[in-house]
Amino acid sequence: MYLNGNYAPVTDEVTSFDLPVIGALPAELSGRYLRNGPNPWQVDDPDTYHWFTGAGMVHGVRLRDGRAEWYRNRYVGSTDLSAHRGQPDITGPNWNDSSAGPNTNVGGFAGTTWAMVEAGGCPVELTYELETIGRNDFSGTLPGAFTAHPKVDADTGEMHAMVYALPEWLDHVQYVVVAAGGRVRRTVDIPLERPTMLHDMSLTQRYAVVYDFPVRLDFDLAFAGRFPFRWQPGTGSRVGLLPREGEAADIVWIDVPECYSFHPMNAYDGPDGSVVIDLCVYATMFESDLLGPFGDGMAQLERWVLNPTARTCSVTVIDETPQEFPRHRGSVTAKPYRFGYCTSPSASLPEWPTLKHDLVTGQRWLFDHGPGRSAGEPVFVAREAATAEDDGWLITLVHDVPRGAAELVVLDAQDFSRREVARVLLPQRVPYGFHGNWVSDRAVPPPA
Repeated sequence: MYLNGNYAPVTDEVTSFDLPVIGALPAELSGRYLRNGPNPWQVDDPDTYHWFTGAGMVHGVRLRDGRAEWYRNRYVGSTDLSAHRGQPDITGPNWNDSSAGPNTNVGGFAGTTWAMVEAGGCPVELTYELETIGRNDFSGTLPGAFTAHPKVDADTGEMHAMVYALPEWLDHVQYVVVAAGGRVRRTVDIPLERPTMLHDMSLTQRYAVVYDFPVRLDFDLAFAGRFPFRWQPGTGSRVGLLPREGEAADIVWIDVPECYSFHPMNAYDGPDGSVVIDLCVYATMFESDLLGPFGDGMAQLERWVLNPTARTCSVTVIDETPQEFPRHRGSVTAKPYRFGYCTSPSASLPEWPTLKHDLVTGQRWLFDHGPGRSAGEPVFVAREAATAEDDGWLITLVHDVPRGAAELVVLDAQDFSRREVARVLLPQRVPYGFHGNWVSDRAVPPPA
């Protein structure tokens, strides 16, 4: 499945200028939409290939003054890619001798463009035009691994991450805080009873949230060179609440239903001392399908309310519709919020609509992109003069089966009854992948 259709890799690194636009791009969108995902240049054994392990490739579209100036796609540099091309290895620390490159996320922080991965290697620094500069351990301050899913506190500018504590990750993980200037200011070792697949985290004003779900290391798979995680029921399922300036001994562990979640939408502290988490929840993961996430079923959107005093978790299903890649407005990270956005993927259908949730009223809106059109992760970009939380745009990549290529689609986040604000026609497919972000030119300026 994960090598066929629009999961299949593209073969060329393309640079294309002055892209066709249907509609009108908002003139204030000045920056780059970037997205990372797997794009293997070769697969030794298709029967055992796992979607999460393909070589990283970043796709980018630069917008300015109502124009789509360019599209680029570039492999993220790695030891494997350098060897494949007969070139010297990329520069920078490679403390765990990782041969692969980051394939999971890409974004801007501290004036730099970063490619990131769950698996524990250092982030890779990219140029504005998406060429690889090298590995970067935040100027020598990162003690080891990093993550694909850091959370940025808009009030402090700090970036928070839960990471594998490689090479000692069999018994603990780490909480890492990177200051707004791009240097690590704090790390906390968090002991675990068993090695877990640690994909994401949540953040509130009081807590950093660590997820310890029953998808765990399988040594037989690891020694066979396979993707090393498998569903292991009965091994515990819990959430840890670590005070943001606390130590491991301060964590409050709360048992939760056996399940798995790759991606929380957001989290915040309730006025009664509770912790509220909205997340996309799978009943199982990597139980029967060991090659990717969709073979065991799809996720539904749930709200978990954790009581740190009673150590209880109450669960409410917000929406049973299949959904993934949840997003919200970045300025409300770790705060009470009203609106969230997802894509609704399918393992069999080529139509993946975009969803918007009003988490106060329970209303849901669906944007149907049309026959044979599947949308990826929706990235929210606030309008410059916005006062309402949902006043802005959603930017997403849409695969168009009839055209055999991708589009960058801009939606009005407040009005799903309106058709697309703009559609940028890209010169090739963008394979289904993972995560991306809007990186404004204020956040990461273009070269002079």
